[in-house]
Amino acid sequence: MSTSVIEPGTRLAGRYRLEKRISDSGGSSLWKAIDEILARAVAVRTFDPEFPRIVEVVTSARAASRLTDPRLTQVFDADDGGESAYVVSEWVVGETLEAMLAKAPLEPGRAATLLYEASEAIAAAHAAGLAHLCLAPRDLVWTTGGTVKILGIATDAVLGDKYADDPAGEDVRGLGRMLYAALTAHWPGDEAGSDLPAAPTAGGEGVPHAPRQVQAGISHAIDAIVCRCLGIGQAEPLASPADLARALRGVPRTPLPLFAGLGNPQPPAPPTRPVQQATPQPPPRQAPHGTSRRRSRASAPGPTQPHHSPAGEQPASSHVPPPRVRNRHDAQMPPASTSTRTAPAHGHGGHGSHGAPRRPGGNRALLGVAAAALTVIVGLGAWALSGDGSGNNRAADPKTSTTPKADSAVKLPVDSAEGLDPVGQDGGEGKKKGALAIDGKAGTVWRSSYYTSPEFGNLKQGVGLLLDMGRQVTVSEIRAQLPESAGATIQLKLGDTSDPNSMQKVQTVTTSGSGSTSFSVPGQRTARYVLLWFTKLSSGSDGQLRAEISEVTVHGSAG
Repeated sequence: MSTSVIEPGTRLAGRYRLEKRISDSGGSSLWKAIDEILARAVAVRTFDPEFPRIVEVVTSARAASRLTDPRLTQVFDADDGGESAYVVSEWVVGETLEAMLAKAPLEPGRAATLLYEASEAIAAAHAAGLAHLCLAPRDLVWTTGGTVKILGIATDAVLGDKYADDPAGEDVRGLGRMLYAALTAHWPGDEAGSDLPAAPTAGGEGVPHAPRQVQAGISHAIDAIVCRCLGIGQAEPLASPADLARALRGVPRTPLPLFAGLGNPQPPAPPTRPVQQATPQPPPRQAPHGTSRRRSRASAPGPTQPHHSPAGEQPASSHVPPPRVRNRHDAQMPPASTSTRTAPAHGHGGHGSHGAPRRPGGNRALLGVAAAALTVIVGLGAWALSGDGSGNNRAADPKTSTTPKADSAVKLPVDSAEGLDPVGQDGGEGKKKGALAIDGKAGTVWRSSYYTSPEFGNLKQGVGLLLDMGRQVTVSEIRAQLPESAGATIQLKLGDTSDPNSMQKVQTVTTSGSGSTSFSVPGQRTARYVLLWFTKLSSGSDGQLRAEISEVTVHGSAG
């Protein structure tokens, strides 16, 4: 139980020095602190002595500390056994979704990508038996390192004493509300959840208008997904965050930039209808005594990170601008969309004898005919100079055959393919995943996990796809179908052993974005194993930084 006085300079557990109080809410305080052992900034939550749920918060934090998805805020420490109970977690620096939307709605492709990442993260928490239940735009942060972070998993519901009979349904509705807000810059939830203007509603029923009715430029597909999350219309609702992630996987998504701030590059058109006063939604049903404490939103809980401040409170170190006033009719609308296209020129040419404008089309036609004639003449001259009709631009040699040499390389069968990561834990590891790159199907791909930078987030040196030919073969060329994004660096390695360190590097290629990459093997190289080793990543087909190959073939001879 907390009994000691907590103030700046206080040390907890002999290592966490409290520096600045970020917020106070509901009997707990959030601090920016320094872990003096690891010399890093951390977020620390402390509790008033009379706070009734200290044990539950600490228990939830310990459960959350076992989550491994990097998009969920990491819990480092939690203790309630000393004089002062505390929870220590990752100090997240970036921009909240709410701060982004204070400027303008997001471009639909970026909104879909952002909420796809959030949905996958929440789905991972549900798979581990944990839920959020209090999702709002201030709970999602786009960090300065170019990653998505979800704040408050498991702990925010306990802090706010919230319950839910259906945690999966509550979280998918929370994610749906966040997607609605990202598309329209209006909040379709209860007033405590966000400082954004309320979403316009249909009559007195309190059901928000569909996003396409509020903001122009939203596709039918993503509009339908939001409606399924929020129960707008007659479509079957989405039941879980995993269902939402699968649905968003099928809509166009825009790669996110590697910096905080996802504002719409083309300022959106104003909403198609004026904002109306939202009818407050009734709070979710409170679980009766004796039931399991599955928590749900009734009001926004206190913050768990500096970017998760309650309404009206602005942390000194936060990047969030002052809250917008709800339903302000005098607020400045987004500027009209501007186009970067240049209009066709309509300059005035010279005039003929009657003053009529001279049409340039006739001169262009004459020039085209002259150019075609010149091309034919040059082609005939080149053919005559070649000395033969084979197309070989060299002098004829009676001792040399002019018949092109047949290509002896053939497509060789690959015995198996395996995703390789010597460090371990990459999602593309194993033969089951690797087989997707040699199955001859255009719709299947081998891909690694996604990373936060082209250099694998400094976690490893590379990952690769290892091909086992089943026997010694002579390799002359490797052809790989890759995503149409430039910048990936791939090494071709050959060897008689599957150990990457023992294989010989033959060639290094940087992808051009054409979608097809070829590796030529100089000379006669025999090997059983072929390795395509990624040392630098580019965007995959889903817009994330990852290694990806849809199909790979080996050409040569069997001996």
